[in-house]
Amino acid sequence: MRLTLLGGGGFRVPLVYRALLTDDGDAAGRCTELVLYDTDRRRLDAIAAVLAEQAAQLTGPGTGRPPGPAVRTTTDLDDALRGADFVFSAIRVGGLQGRSRDERAALGEGVLGQETVGAGGVLYGLRTVPEAVRIAERVAAVAPDAWVINFTNPAGMVTEAMQRVLGDRVIGICDSPVGLCRRAARAVGADPDRAGYDYVGLNHLGWLRRVTVDGHDRLPELLADTAALESFEEGKLFGADWLRTLGALPNEYLHYYYFNREAVAALRQAPATRGEFLRDQQDAFYAQAAAEPAGALEVWERTRREREATYMAESRESTGGWERDACDLEGGGYDRVALALMRAIARNERTTLILNVRNRTAVPGLDAEAVVEVPCLVDAAGAAPLATGAVAPDQLGLMLSVKAVERAVIEAAASGERTPALRALALHPLVDSVYTADRILQTAYPAWPDPGYGTTNSARRSAGSCSPYAGTGGP
Repeated sequence: MRLTLLGGGGFRVPLVYRALLTDDGDAAGRCTELVLYDTDRRRLDAIAAVLAEQAAQLTGPGTGRPPGPAVRTTTDLDDALRGADFVFSAIRVGGLQGRSRDERAALGEGVLGQETVGAGGVLYGLRTVPEAVRIAERVAAVAPDAWVINFTNPAGMVTEAMQRVLGDRVIGICDSPVGLCRRAARAVGADPDRAGYDYVGLNHLGWLRRVTVDGHDRLPELLADTAALESFEEGKLFGADWLRTLGALPNEYLHYYYFNREAVAALRQAPATRGEFLRDQQDAFYAQAAAEPAGALEVWERTRREREATYMAESRESTGGWERDACDLEGGGYDRVALALMRAIARNERTTLILNVRNRTAVPGLDAEAVVEVPCLVDAAGAAPLATGAVAPDQLGLMLSVKAVERAVIEAAASGERTPALRALALHPLVDSVYTADRILQTAYPAWPDPGYGTTNSARRSAGSCSPYAGTGGP
């Protein structure tokens, strides 16, 4: 089975390869070839060096595991796609420099500057959706039978845009819901793999409403126990009192909505935005890996742990300055979800996963074509969303508002018109003025309709449209 990874020079690619190397499932459905595609040859070579060391450590003589998937690299998109059974799309259009500009454009106007939420997410979507659609068109042309698993942020928006070309063969994934669910299960003393989870929302905008163990919902018990509730990340982030008020456990990204003023203040006071921090950190990694490829894995692992330890640092600082738990520093998550999804389809192993899929009738109040993030039953036919039942009015209202923003971004990307782009920014719940939205758009895209910071679309693509992606769960 051939897996193609778009954005193959990306920093988190070794997490995917590690999951493939340690896949103990049926050999008949195991990945045998991994094709890495990127527009940046230097980054491809650095990541290939890391993967070679991983394979030497985890497979082969003495490990009890068979050799891992053969790795091939290419800078030709059609070559990468041709013959693929699965395509992982993990691109970062404009690189981390683009992300840094998005963040600064928003923060300069006093509103949230974050990769996937608020004005930053809109700007990133405007730059990313056209390229994601182009990729979907190439998949349709040269690999029409492939399944596309989308990691690219903003994941829900990008998945919906790609589905307009490829339909239900595009499935979006994120590790945030999985992490939340597993932490909640552990907090009530349950095995996360034996629990059931009632989760509903959009990508980076969802709520865990029930944690079922042996037929009993354990969430009320957890909400009543302050010590248990504040023993894990979301409890520390939101506080026990607010979680009891909500009666649910929000996805960590909802901190930007519920505590927006505090989050913006913390971000504005930080010495660097998250994008700037990751840009400088990863530049150092790739430079060192190029100079000393024999030690690339050690450098990558050290860099990865620093990255995980500083995840959402400003939000943690604004809620008491607590440190992340050791079990949350291992990285991964989204790679395990991706592997589970791929195995379920390839081997017809029926399982339930929280995914980004077309709503159909799962979430009342949202139309059939809206991409939502909900538990899905997965098998060889793909992912079918499970009915969620009624959604609380505050949750549904926020989902509808953000979905309207996502669709305005998709419209702007398709039409090249500025009006829907402005509408997307101005209607976002975290942007407080039409004038503010207009200034952000002027700052970010002064040469509209080209969303490439002054470069043409073709130049932007050749300069790194599939350069490293930092991961669906957010950096």
